[in-house]
Amino acid sequence: MNTKDIEQLIALLEKSSISEIEVGSWGKKIRVSRQGGTMMVHNSSMSEPSTPSPVVAPVPLADEESSQKGVAIKSPMVGTFYRSPSPEVDPFVKVGDHISKGDTLCIIEAMKIMNEVEAEISGVLLDIALDNAQPVEYGQTLFLIEP
Repeated sequence: MNTKDIEQLIALLEKSSISEIEVGSWGKKIRVSRQGGTMMVHNSSMSEPSTPSPVVAPVPLADEESSQKGVAIKSPMVGTFYRSPSPEVDPFVKVGDHISKGDTLCIIEAMKIMNEVEAEISGVLLDIALDNAQPVEYGQTLFLIEP
């Protein structure tokens, strides 16, 4: 299973009323479950006895939204959040900046690949939820934009 498959399982679970889903393929199985306000992704081998599998990544649930007004731009993947392309360069955006749809907001490094996160809407940047070089989870709020 690849990251895209896991993201689809998480999205499916968030949209439904079920609390757990498990899928197996090629001798591996992935289980996504809601536990105490957190979504958990478990990865294990099908040949293992029914012992608890290790947690790969906790993912915040969608209802853990910020109380601020605005549209949340969320992380499309797990990785490391960077505000600029290098330490010597100014950040892509700052609070108060007017941004346009398609503007680069940040970079998320995942498996040594730098992935640009672009603005989904135009507006004014209200908040940056993370500091530079912090780990980020799938679905975690990165920015708040007022349209």
